[in-house]
Amino acid sequence: MARLSRFPAFIRGFRALLVAALIAGAPTAEPVWAGENDAKAADSTRIEAIAARLEQKKDRTRLIFELTGPVRAETFAVSAPDRIIVDLPEVAFRIDPAIGRPKDAPSGETVVKSYRFGQFAPGRSRIVIDLSRPAKVLGAESVNRSEGARLEIDLAPTEPARFSEAAAEHARSAAAAAPQASDHRPGVPPASPQADDNPSPLPLVVIDPGHGGVDVGAASKRGELEKNIVLEFARALKAKIEAQGRLRTLLTRSDDVFVALDDRVRFARQAGAALFISIHADTLGEASVQGATVYTVASRASDAESARIAEKENFADQAAGLEQQATAEEIGDILFDLTRRETRAHSRDFAAKLVGKWRDAGSLNKNPSRSAGFVVLKAHDVPSVLLELGYLSSEKDLANLTSAQWREHAAGTTAEAIEAYFAARSRDARATPQLSEGPPRPQ
Repeated sequence: MARLSRFPAFIRGFRALLVAALIAGAPTAEPVWAGENDAKAADSTRIEAIAARLEQKKDRTRLIFELTGPVRAETFAVSAPDRIIVDLPEVAFRIDPAIGRPKDAPSGETVVKSYRFGQFAPGRSRIVIDLSRPAKVLGAESVNRSEGARLEIDLAPTEPARFSEAAAEHARSAAAAAPQASDHRPGVPPASPQADDNPSPLPLVVIDPGHGGVDVGAASKRGELEKNIVLEFARALKAKIEAQGRLRTLLTRSDDVFVALDDRVRFARQAGAALFISIHADTLGEASVQGATVYTVASRASDAESARIAEKENFADQAAGLEQQATAEEIGDILFDLTRRETRAHSRDFAAKLVGKWRDAGSLNKNPSRSAGFVVLKAHDVPSVLLELGYLSSEKDLANLTSAQWREHAAGTTAEAIEAYFAARSRDARATPQLSEGPPRPQ
């Protein structure tokens, strides 16, 4: 099945040439998805973190990680919001992430509000420390012990101006060392240089399990993590789709690794995706709110809750310790806008089919069709939706989200909606009359 369009052939051809010119220079190599080709060292040879705790000294706050071996740590400050980043070689964290999210507000003495940890990129791990006030790093040393080692990160309060200057200095250094615009950011392996001489005619669906690695996403009161739940669902959905043999699929991540938002979008575009579906599972303050929600992109959120969720999801890169990125200006061209309008119409068509299938399954939110400015949905030429599977704050949803039986059923329902969407696109393409361009005009 070829890439489908509702526009006549001569418009499609003209549009394709000019849009290609507008976005010339974009990478075209076939991408490699995160986690696919990572070298997996045996656990016995990898350094593990087995415990973590905070200690408050008289003049400093100490964050301690108990390790099975020594590591070298690099630290830097990041602002908006204020954070200290600790970069490490790859470490397997065998620690409950909830330990870094204290239930009680930090005391007046400590500078640490919360912290998180996980894989940041292949071969690299990261600790992100959220600060309750500006702080400086007194030291980040790995101390050898009789059994393993201990990483001690010492922090102390500092003046806001000094913290801001330290963060600005790091930003300048990072910008000077930044790769070219066509390169990937750290969260994603570089694209494969190997081109496919015989591309498949089957449409490609890119499935995007949200969060990953150091960015755990939402968490239930019992400690179930969004990043794990959505990855399991994405794998199940991939299997359901491929079992039918009519579509191809790729995952933006196939393991517990961090992938930046822009890289998820870039990956789908490089791969030539005909559909992009991002999978999430949020939390709310109200435990009574439950059920799945389907989001499409919009410059204005459909409601306050959608705006809040989009803001939270768009913060994922900063949660992992990345610098805040300036929003790229969209190309102000009529053909670019034409493509974007067509793409968003297809996104809404698929969203309607997805809501319809989930309604039949009886697992929908009371307001299941919403829209907001999600960064991950902003590809101008790939129909995209975000599927919120449910809420980890709802006991009913949580029971479903952690049930293998429910997961298989919900993945099957989603696969049916995807199949129905492409079947309808195919029918529309066959029904659209193709206009002849006619003979060339006389000069």
